[in-house]
Amino acid sequence: MKLVFATHNTNKFKEVKLLMPKNIELYSLNMIGCKDEIPETGNTLEENAQIKADFVTKNFGLPCFSDDTGLLVDALNGAPGVHTARYAGEQKNTEDNMKKLLENLKLAQSRNAHFKTVIALNTSATNHIFKGIIEGRISEKKQGTKGFGYDPIFIPNGYDQTFAELALEVKNTISHRAKAIKQLINYLSKL
Repeated sequence: MKLVFATHNTNKFKEVKLLMPKNIELYSLNMIGCKDEIPETGNTLEENAQIKADFVTKNFGLPCFSDDTGLLVDALNGAPGVHTARYAGEQKNTEDNMKKLLENLKLAQSRNAHFKTVIALNTSATNHIFKGIIEGRISEKKQGTKGFGYDPIFIPNGYDQTFAELALEVKNTISHRAKAIKQLINYLSKL
């Protein structure tokens, strides 16, 4: 089965490709010739995921899934949430985002947070939504060099290391994205 993952993020694509069964040929946006930055104009993670999947289905006519992920921090009333990638501005700079988040949490009593991934799947027959959540906390400083995004400052519950310190094999069994992808794969295996 040929399936497009609506992302330009090569790290995210590699992470997800490792989880996919061999019978699914996974393509990124770059691989299908889509150079557009798909606007994320939704007010929720669900809306943004669906917008991206709909864009690919409408413009390329291919079965597609897309994701939107948010980091929701309790002490910041769920921020950065839907604005996770652009928390420090439209330039979507990971370092700036982490710096701003750590600064905003300096005086916080609680550092509890969770990652939430929403996947929207469009096939010729139907649309589906899958969700994955992992609880954790925000570290006081960046730690680790693996992963991407907020991985150097997110410590999943039950671990003493950030996502950026954990082996990819471990992260891919516990992460928010892995949980949502497993639901997607389970659904696809029944088609």
